[in-house]
Amino acid sequence: MSSLQPVRGTHDLIGEAQLRHAHVVQTARRIAGLYGFDEWTTPIFEDTRVFSRSLGDTSDVVSKEMYTFEDRGGESLTLRPEGTAAICRALVTNGLTQSLPQKVFYAGPMFRYERPQKGRYRQFHQVGAELIGAAEPLADAETIAMGRDILAALGIAGDTVLELNTLGDAESRAAWRAALIAYFTDLRDQLSEDSLARLERNPLRILDSKAPQDRALVADAPRIGAYLTESARAFWDGLRSALDVLGVPFRENPGIVRGLDYYGHTAFEFVTERLGAQGTVLAGGRYDGLVAEMGGPRTPAIGWAGGIERLAMLLDATPAAPRPVAVVPLGEGASATALLLLQSLRARGVRAEIAYRGNAKRRMERANRIGATHAILIGEDEVARGVAQVKALDDGTQAELALDAVAPYLAGRDG
Repeated sequence: MSSLQPVRGTHDLIGEAQLRHAHVVQTARRIAGLYGFDEWTTPIFEDTRVFSRSLGDTSDVVSKEMYTFEDRGGESLTLRPEGTAAICRALVTNGLTQSLPQKVFYAGPMFRYERPQKGRYRQFHQVGAELIGAAEPLADAETIAMGRDILAALGIAGDTVLELNTLGDAESRAAWRAALIAYFTDLRDQLSEDSLARLERNPLRILDSKAPQDRALVADAPRIGAYLTESARAFWDGLRSALDVLGVPFRENPGIVRGLDYYGHTAFEFVTERLGAQGTVLAGGRYDGLVAEMGGPRTPAIGWAGGIERLAMLLDATPAAPRPVAVVPLGEGASATALLLLQSLRARGVRAEIAYRGNAKRRMERANRIGATHAILIGEDEVARGVAQVKALDDGTQAELALDAVAPYLAGRDG
């Protein structure tokens, strides 16, 4: 065995793992398309300022987890730790702030220097959606409903619960922030070191602390509900009403603040009990100031991201790969005809394979080994008559078909 292994916190996607991964992405892409979302792909690394300015220097992502390096030209670059900031940068860079709303779906790898554990990697993968340019609560409700529909299409909606919170508008958060500072200042001698550092810069982040001594204090901390302005409360009521109409059940959780600093109003998480500590599988919120951080105008937006590895772990069964058919030439005189038939099958969308060497017995053994549904046998006699023997490997039945009828016949089969 080679001494070369995947870097800690990374993993290969092969076989069953790749089938599950692809199924999550393809399902999310299909449902997002039904909602009118177009797919964008941004670079894997960006100017560091894309993330340091947008995520906030008090977030764990910026302060502890980003993979940042200087390239040979002296530029500071960062492997993207999340997708939203890069999508907003792309919106501004490509002059799309005058063509709103933009409904964007994305999928790809992200990078954070975290402690690897079940469902958490240093290179991980996400699907995500951003609705940029809509300020109404209905936009939030529809975007959340799309996430629910993806979970339902994957067959795992019943294993998750939508937890929902409001972070209010800027005025609401300012009043809440002042109350949190006052509350935690009186308890500063009991706070963790990280929470002490956040106390003045962003006390909301203390609410997201995982330190045991902080969790005990957070339980009695002021809640934003007491500080919501009239407009913020109307937004919150409108969101919950729209979710009810859309048939999306939710549970209010005032402890959700999300891990990044750009959120306001809506914050939500789809959580499950099946993955232990890594229970959040799809989450997001509203971020009306992020496009402005990228140099564009102040633009309302709502979005979410889902961890592909975690979603894949929840699938009850591994999606089956399409079964191929096997073309089996019998003798050198049949090889050219076999190759032409092979390509005609592929042109019809049929997964088709041919063994490169071996006698008829060996080639049939390979057909069974790859799980082929049919073996197409072509000898010199078949070539002369313009036919092929098509054998169904599951039940052993066999039929003789004209060469030009083989591909249409197999393209219409089940499985």
